[in-house]
This record gives sequence, C-alpha cells and structure tokens, in this order.
Amino acid sequence: MNTVKPLHGFLGLTDNEFASTLGKPGVTIVPFGLEETVTYGRGTSRGPQAIINASKKVEFFDEELWVETFRDYNLKTLEPFTLKKGIKPALEQIEYIVEDILADGRFPLILGGEHSLTAGAIRPFIKRYSEIVILQFDAHTDLRDSYGEECFSHASVIRRCLEEPGVKVISVGVRNISAGEVDYFESNRDRINIHWAKDRSTWNIKNIISPLKNKDVYISFDLDGFDSSLMQATGTPEPGGIFWNDAINIIQAANKEANNIIGADIVELAPMIGLHACDFLAAKLAYKILGYRFSNSHLSF
Repeated sequence: MNTVKPLHGFLGLTDNEFASTLGKPGVTIVPFGLEETVTYGRGTSRGPQAIINASKKVEFFDEELWVETFRDYNLKTLEPFTLKKGIKPALEQIEYIVEDILADGRFPLILGGEHSLTAGAIRPFIKRYSEIVILQFDAHTDLRDSYGEECFSHASVIRRCLEEPGVKVISVGVRNISAGEVDYFESNRDRINIHWAKDRSTWNIKNIISPLKNKDVYISFDLDGFDSSLMQATGTPEPGGIFWNDAINIIQAANKEANNIIGADIVELAPMIGLHACDFLAAKLAYKILGYRFSNSHLSF
C-alpha cells in the first residue's frame, strides 16, 4: 500500500528528519478507522486521523530516555484507504495489511478504530510465532462469545484471539466482566491473567509482567482502559481506571522483560469536538510505545 509524505503522516516529520532515519528498523503506522460493531458512543472511524493530527504536536525529545526517539526507527504512515464493508471482510483486510508489513520486515502500529480489529491484526503473527502473549489494556475483558448476535464484536475480540493457537492474554485495568465471561475466564485461567483495576493500589509491576519473560508480545491498548476522568473520548468511558504512569510504567517494564514486542494497536478513540487532550494522549501513547520498543537501550537522565 502507498504511504503519505512524512510531513502528512504520524509525527509530521520533515524530509530531512525522515532521511536521517533511513536504514533504521522500520515502523508502519496503519490508520484503520473501523466502526462496525460499536454499541454505545460512536466515532471510532475518526480516531486514526485525530491521533495523526495530534501527533504533530508531540515533543520529539523523551525526557525519560533522553533522546529524540523517532531517530531510532524509520517511520512511514499508510495513506488513507477505503475499509471493507462488514466486520469479517474488514478483519481480513487488516490481516492482509499486517501481513504485508511483516513481510517487509517492519513493525506495525495500528491506530483504530474499534477493538474488534485486533482479531484480524494478530493472524499474521500467529503464523510466525508458536506462542504470543497479548498485553491488553482495557476496561473490559472482551471475553463474550458474542454481543448483539455478532461473534466478532468488539466485546468478543479477546475471546476470538484466544481461539487462535498459542495465544495467551494479560489484561490490565479491567473493571467490567459479565456473568457469561466469568465461566470462560475460570475455565481458561492458564491462558488468561487479569489485573483488576480495583486492585491498582497494590499492583506489583514485576508480578504483572513476569509471564512475559522471554515471550513475544503484542500490545493491544483499548483507550477505555484509562480512567474516564482522563479519557472521555471513547465509546464506553469507565470510572475507576488506570492513569498515564500506570500504563507507561507497565509498557516500559514489558519491553525489558519480553523477548520482543512484535506489534501493537491503540483502539477505541472516538474524538470529541474541542476535547483535544484525549487525541493528544493517544498520540503520545503511540510515541511512547515506539520509544520503549526501539530506544529502550538509551540511559535515562
């Protein structure tokens, strides 16, 4: 697929800034504004462009890693394209896109769009790795067998992922689970670890990320995992969630513990007019994920 000029893509790099990264590991940003199964607030189709627009205001210099982290990877952004109609064709479409990115030896970061896209995005990884762990940030377990008679609903995405061979899940920030999901969770505790938001004050990051040791990890970040005081621009805002430092401290630790972070998505932004903070939070989160993945060897100041 075609990519936009660097100035029009994620971070809005100049031609000189882009040229300085040639030969570095590749990252491809995939704007995938899927909006097929949302069940409360709408607007996920506009999420990717809002994140890209906000990213042009993100400061390149990371005060933690003490470097302009974009210089450690070669960044490209896919140009806008038409999404397939219907949830199954859309999931096949994101599968093929990710497959092409991996075939080119690049790291995919998908900007959603509703969370159901993850079920398609991980398929190319399943073909390449005997086992992967999904590090899920979310207000919900997403373990329903179906929701509203749709088995590929955003409320069923993690269950669909777990039906793939070799997939395990670590869920962080959950504060909603249905009675039906409890049965599935109880029957699959060997593959599902949930860190409930209610226990946030006693979380131990080492315990959270210990199952990631020497594993290949895919990060899936549903923005409703954040507390609703921080993230209102999402279809299902929920109180009692995680905050910025909770998230990035876990992501940083995961990068150090895992064998490799193989891909990521950030989903469920539903932009609201005049509420730029949520768009910016999502953009900075994307930049931090890439910074930890490609610049984590730099010493903190």
